[in-house]
Amino acid sequence: MPQQVDVAVVGGCGHVGLPLTLAFARAGLHAVAYDIDAGAVERVNAGVMPFLEPGAPEVLTEVLARGTFRATTERRDVATADAVVVVIGTPVDEHLNPDPNAVVTAIGDLQDALVDGQLLVLRSTIYPGVTRLVDQRLRGDGRRIDVAFCPERIAEGQAFTELYELPQVVSGCTEAAVERASGLFKTLTSTIVTVTPDEAELVKLFTNTWRYIKFAAANQFFTIANDYGIDYARVREAIVRDYPRAADLPGAGFAAGPCLFKDTMQLAAFHQNNFTLGNASMMVNEGLPLYLVSRLEAAHDLGSSTVGVLGMAFKAGSDDPRSSLSYKLRRILRFKAREVLCTDPLVADPSLIPLEEVVARSDLLIVATPHDEYRSLETTKPVVDIWNLRGDGTLT
Repeated sequence: MPQQVDVAVVGGCGHVGLPLTLAFARAGLHAVAYDIDAGAVERVNAGVMPFLEPGAPEVLTEVLARGTFRATTERRDVATADAVVVVIGTPVDEHLNPDPNAVVTAIGDLQDALVDGQLLVLRSTIYPGVTRLVDQRLRGDGRRIDVAFCPERIAEGQAFTELYELPQVVSGCTEAAVERASGLFKTLTSTIVTVTPDEAELVKLFTNTWRYIKFAAANQFFTIANDYGIDYARVREAIVRDYPRAADLPGAGFAAGPCLFKDTMQLAAFHQNNFTLGNASMMVNEGLPLYLVSRLEAAHDLGSSTVGVLGMAFKAGSDDPRSSLSYKLRRILRFKAREVLCTDPLVADPSLIPLEEVVARSDLLIVATPHDEYRSLETTKPVVDIWNLRGDGTLT
């Protein structure tokens, strides 16, 4: 029979699930990462991380050696766990409509691997009301499972800092669920913030939407200043210097990734699309690649130019291209420019080519992702850098 474990994480070899499972195992719990990706499971069990996460390779080696961690494709291993953490989130379709039934359906599909007496923790972003709905469905099927929602708020690349330092928001459908979930996460962090499931669901959505709105404000400021030939980077520097009330004003840049846009749209849908600020933020952030290309068209003969796009990950220092606006930029440029060449030092994509070749063949370069590798790049070619990574300003 499979060995009893303390916690099983469903989706446990992904960007959210694997760092969490490793952290539990590092804390001394016997932890299992369950995933349907057999290739990722094999790599993880061999001590190889399937994606970049600073500190994770060392932790993976440590917990494998200690025997407190393993990855599996066997659903029966989930049934051996005292706590089951599900990191499946609510998807948004091509029409920007969230599917609130996705998590409920996923839990229903998982029911044969759940056993009475377990703690079930929902972890990724979910549509408001889903926690209580999952609890109702399980109880309606006669299952005795404690249901909790403990939102993940970790930034990619910061998991092994933030899992320990950030407070953990905990909610549950019963007092027992709250108590058990609190005990589970106290193995990682000393500060637990207890709220209701409805409040916790909005904690997650409000947090990501607030960041998205801040980025939209910065990008709107950038376009206003840029249209008048004023460098937003210089304006921002004057604003934030020794002025605490504006210290969180971001620089300009592509606001992308698998969470911020999606969660803003979920919040809009939840409020019957009566979310003017969120919808406007989407228009600003998603419209930035098109704005950039339109400015380049006015300043360069794109039709006879080869354009090099530097960086395809959704953020600096990451190998994750999910929802990256660099790909949207490439798609627009392919309609406008003679040729588009793309590179990234971290992203695994067969369509990408080495940086040296992109620089040599391009007439114009665009810093799409502010990887450190581009900070001191030596070239005589024009470089468009709305991030001001290179310190030359943001004017286009």
